[in-house]
Order: sequence, then C-alpha cells, then structure tokens
Amino acid sequence: MAPKPAKNSRYRPCRRIVAAAVLAAGVLFGKAHAVVAAPDNSARKAGNPQAANRLGKSIRVHLPITGRTLDRVRQFVRRAIAKAEEETARLTLIFELNVPEGQDDYGRGSQFGAAYDLPDFLSGEELSGVQTVAYVPQSIQGHAVLIVLACDQIIMGADARLGLAGVDEKVITESRRGNYREIARRRKTIPADVALWMLDPTLEVWMVETEVSREYVTPAGLAELHKRHAIKSKRKLFDAADPEASVLAEAGQFTGEEGRRLNFVAYLASDRSDVAEALELPREVMDEDLSLVRDWKPVRVNLKGPIDAKTASVAQDLINDAIQTEEANFIVLWIDSQGGSPADSIVLAGFLAGLDSSKVRTVAYIPERARSDAALVALACHQTVMRPDAELGGAPYRLSKNDIHYAVESIKDKDGPWKSRSWSLIAAMIDPDLAVFRCTRRGKVGYFCDEELQELGDLKPMWRKGEQVTRGGEPLLLEGARALEYGLASHTLDNFAQFIQYYDLPHDPALLEPDWVNILVEALASPGVAAALLTIAFIALYAELSAPGIGVGGFVATVCFLLFFWSHYLDGTVEWLEVLLFLAGVGCLLLEIFVLPGFGIFGLGGGLLVLASLILASQTFVVPQNAYEFAQLQRSLLTVAGAAVGIVTVGWLSRKWLPHAPIINRMLLQPPAGEEAETIKRRETLVDLEGFVGKRGAATTQLTPSGKARFGDMLVDVITDGDVVERGAEIEVVEVHGNRVIVRKA
Repeated sequence: MAPKPAKNSRYRPCRRIVAAAVLAAGVLFGKAHAVVAAPDNSARKAGNPQAANRLGKSIRVHLPITGRTLDRVRQFVRRAIAKAEEETARLTLIFELNVPEGQDDYGRGSQFGAAYDLPDFLSGEELSGVQTVAYVPQSIQGHAVLIVLACDQIIMGADARLGLAGVDEKVITESRRGNYREIARRRKTIPADVALWMLDPTLEVWMVETEVSREYVTPAGLAELHKRHAIKSKRKLFDAADPEASVLAEAGQFTGEEGRRLNFVAYLASDRSDVAEALELPREVMDEDLSLVRDWKPVRVNLKGPIDAKTASVAQDLINDAIQTEEANFIVLWIDSQGGSPADSIVLAGFLAGLDSSKVRTVAYIPERARSDAALVALACHQTVMRPDAELGGAPYRLSKNDIHYAVESIKDKDGPWKSRSWSLIAAMIDPDLAVFRCTRRGKVGYFCDEELQELGDLKPMWRKGEQVTRGGEPLLLEGARALEYGLASHTLDNFAQFIQYYDLPHDPALLEPDWVNILVEALASPGVAAALLTIAFIALYAELSAPGIGVGGFVATVCFLLFFWSHYLDGTVEWLEVLLFLAGVGCLLLEIFVLPGFGIFGLGGGLLVLASLILASQTFVVPQNAYEFAQLQRSLLTVAGAAVGIVTVGWLSRKWLPHAPIINRMLLQPPAGEEAETIKRRETLVDLEGFVGKRGAATTQLTPSGKARFGDMLVDVITDGDVVERGAEIEVVEVHGNRVIVRKA
C-alpha cells in the first residue's frame, strides 16, 4: 500500500538543493544494503562459519494489534527460542509489520494494552540473547510503532513512513509518555525524545551536533546538554513555522530514507529478499514458519505426468478442500513431470502463490524432475526442495514462440507468482535464446539477463557482469546442487524421510487423491470410453430416426451425449464453444433431413460442425503450437476416428443381426428380399402410375418427406408435398410424374 502524503508536507526547491547531497549519500548507503538477487547461501556459509550457526525466523504481525496478536507472537518467539537452543544457534527474529491489503488507515486502531504488552515482552529479559529486527515495508501509524521501538534493528521501505503513534489518542497523557520513554530507552534504536515526538508531534525536539556526538533533546535537555558539551549546530526535527529549516519533512514521522540518513534505520529494503540479504540470512527465512505459531497439519498432492487443465484443476480443488475442511497448513507438492501446457501451469502457479502465506506453507518436492513449465509450478511454492540429482527446468520438447512469449511475460510480471525472485533464471528455463550472466556486487552473487540488469536502474553499475551461465539454443536445465547454488532451490535432501525430518512434520503427509466423482469423470473422458459413448450415441440416434415413435434410441443418444460433454467439461476441455458448435451442427443436419431434402450445404456444414465440436471437446486449444498439443490433437483425432469405426462396425452388425433377433424384429421394418424384392422392382419398372392420382393408401414408413406407402398389394416409393407424415397414416396421391408419386395426408 503506497503511503499517502501528509497535508503539511512541503518541499521547496531551495531546500532540495541544500539537502540533496546529504540525502543522496544516505540513500546510496542504504541502497547498498538492499538485495536484488537471491544470495549464494552455500558460498556464504562456506566462507563465514558464524553464518552457519545462525537461525533466522520471521513472523508477520498483522495490524492493528489485539490480544490475539500478543498470544500468537509470544508462542512464535518461545518456540523459536527453544528451536535455537536445540540447534545451539544464534537466533534472529524478524517482525514484519503488515497492514492488510485494501486498508488505508496505516494500521491504526491498535489496542494500547496489547500494543504495549507486546513490545514490553520483546524488549524484556526473555529475549536478552536474541537479535530482534522490525521490518516496516509500508507506512504505519498508531501504537504499533511501539513494536519498532522495542527491536534491536529497523529495516524499512524507502518510501514507508513511521510515526504519528498517538493518532488514536484524544489526549496524550503523562502515563503514555512514560510508556514510550521506557520502551525506547531499553533498546535505544530510536532516541527516547524522538519516540516522544512521534507520539506527540507538537513536542519540540532538536537535533544537536556536539564535538563528540549527535543528540536528540527537548528544550530542557538542550540547556543541560549545553552545560556539558560545546554545541556545533542545532536544528529542530520539525518546525511548523519554518519547515525549510527542519530536519524532517513532516511532523511526528519520518520516511525510510530519512530514517536511514539519521541512523534510526539500519537498512532499506524493497522486499523480503532484501531483508534476508541485509541480515546475511537465507531467503527462505522470510517465509513465516507456521509451525512456530501452530502445529503442522501436512498433506501431499502428486503432480505426475503432463500438466494440463484437468491436472491443474484437480490439484486446486484438492488443496482448497484440504485447507477448508481439514485445516491443512502445510502443502507438499510432489512433482515428477516433463511439463505440458504452459498456460495451465501458470494458472496453477498463480493459485499456489495466491495462498495466504500467514496460514499455509507450500513446498515443492522434486525427487526426479520438474521440466519445462512444471518448473514454474515448483518455483511458485514458498520453498523448493530437490534431490541432488533431480532436474529442474529445461524443455524435453521445443515450445512454440507463442508459449515462450506468454510464459516469459508472466514470469516478468511484477505482480505474478514469481515476483519475489530474480526472473532471468526462471525465464531461461523456458526461453532457449535468453542469455543469463553471473553478476557480483561486493561479494554478493546474482544472475541476470541484460534486460533485468537495465531494470535495476541506479544499482546496475554496482553489479559486475561475469560469465554466461546459459547455453544458446537450449533452455536452462539445473540439477539439484546447481539449483541450490543459483538460489532456485531452498534445500537438497536425499529422500522424503529427510524431508519429513527437516520440516519437523508430525507424520508422513496424507496423500490427497481425487474422489469418486473425479475418478468417474477421468474414466468417462478417457479416449476409449469417450469413443464408446459417441458410438452408442450415434447408433441410438440412427435407430431413433429409422423407427421413430418408440423413444428409446433418442433417450440413449441424449444420455450418451450428455455424459460425453459433461465429463469433458469437468475435465477442463469443454466450454460453451464446443457445446454451441455441436448443437448448431445437429440443428443443421435435422434441417437438411426434415425441411430441405437432399444433401446440400446444411448437411455438409452440420456434419463438419459436429466433427469440429467433438475434436475440440477433447483438447484445450484450437490450433496446436507445441509437441504436447500435437500429441493431444492426435489423441482427439483417434477418439473421433475410433467412434467412426465403431459406428460403421455396429451398423453393419445391426443390419445382419437385428432383423432376426427376437422381439426387436417386430420393431423394425424389414426390407423385401429374394423373389419379393425382384417382383416389386419389376412392377415398379413396368407399372404405369398415371391412374394413381386420387388413390388412397397407408404410409409404411415415416415420410420425411420421402418414404414408402402401400396401395392395396403394391409397395410404392412416395414423397410428400412438404409435410412430415407419420408411419401408418392414411395418405392420398395428388400428383404423379413418371415414377415419382407425390402424396399428402388424407
């Protein structure tokens, strides 16, 4: 949330000129502590033995502060201390003050009781051997400021504002002043008089330079200081009468840049990666360890085989159900995949990145491979764990240019699933032509392409460009050890038993599997069953048209078509387009049969529409772009071809067997055969039908509009004058043109 400018904030050109040099130096020094790329943790630990004996843990303190906040933080701190003692490590605790998204009140409204008890606990004896760090990424006001005063170090966003602590108080009492003074004096991160000024902006506080130090004092303290030291210069922190002469731009608060310049703020950070780098801790430290707040409830979801719309949808449903019904808070994504559809992988990655990290931890476990776009899913999790010889990235088949462009643009998105990572290495796993270089800055290592280096702006000259880590024409493929070195993997573990032990999981995570509905849908959508459904549907439809009135064939055809489209809809391959194409095709065919006889444009167009709808219903694209999509198109064509073969085979068997089957032979009109057929053919050839006009007979088949009718002992081919006549109806001959007999219902 961007901080709002205060009403009394004024910057004049003359003041900017005077302060530019000092402020620029302070900003540059602060920026030097910020990190752009993931640190090379293994190298740092090898060169710094003390770093290996440090344990970092972070927690997000959601504002405003309540009694529940206090209980949650206490449990987190005590469990972290116990874990550090168990590992005999020096503990660093990072408290990230978080203003919920969508709120513009800077976290105001904290209850003073809890807001005081929490910093009283943080600055007390229980944490005497612990390094505490307050991370302020957004502007905050109100009594939550006390937490910052109670920590050993402060890290802020450059534009974030800290102050106006008394904004929720109508009157600032001496009791409140005493509380702030007491907390500030314990840690001395911010001078006590400055803390009082943040509580009450009307208080007059001076910044005084003596021959030995810089002091921040009230007017009474200024007189006392003058007795002890020679004063070289003095300026008010903020003077409403003369803002240009003030040290700070606003009353009662300061920005991260201003705090860094005055040494109140230890580092400036643009994101959590910067915080970890500034403290020389691994990046994953900034992922809140929920096990310190509540016990792990782990579950496991397998992503094996190609990733497509169905795979992504099922995984999302399983995870959502586990979180909502089982209160799962640790999701293990077991990935063994060569990739599949980049678009579907990006959707799944966005879902994983969107899970509330204060409630759910996601960890990708890669025992064998996460190739191509499957790597995007793994890197969207909070942490990625691999076996040392497992593979991450690299495309087993070449992606289309459209897929590469779409994936790379998604990776570069500042609000996308990978926004907390340097994007060059991730994009290189998809784009074979992207050149990525190993860059160094004051002992830190980062991996950037030329475009990302340009995005660093003022920091670009600080990075020294080294050797290229990618090979032209091949997507980046990393084994576990190198992925750890490049900062893409969090850990490398030999087996899943070590994984359970590393994360202190209470038991082997329960495997989440699809329920019977998903299993049924998967079975119905499989190529073999889908082809069988289409075969039965078209045979039943043909039977209904051949012997109308019974309805069994129409009912069976309807059920089969519904099962086909329903299963593919839940499988993620059918949308309204396919359904509309199918309905339009069937409508054109019926129009050709019943209204416009002959085989014209409606019959041909309707058949093509039905065929297109059935092919598209088995895939998620229209035109294939890569090897995976070509394979899926082949499967779609085989499904439709299998149905066609089945229809022809069943139709041929039906003509041979059904006329002789018990009961069924009574429902079908058997065509004449043998001598009867020869006699009818001879009669139809020689007979003069001119005298038939006005004769009446009965339709022996449905006239739609053509069919057969019996006049006495003669069976004649007839055609109606346009209306459909049901079987058995009495008809009358109205015209005769050679052998063409036109009739209408009597």
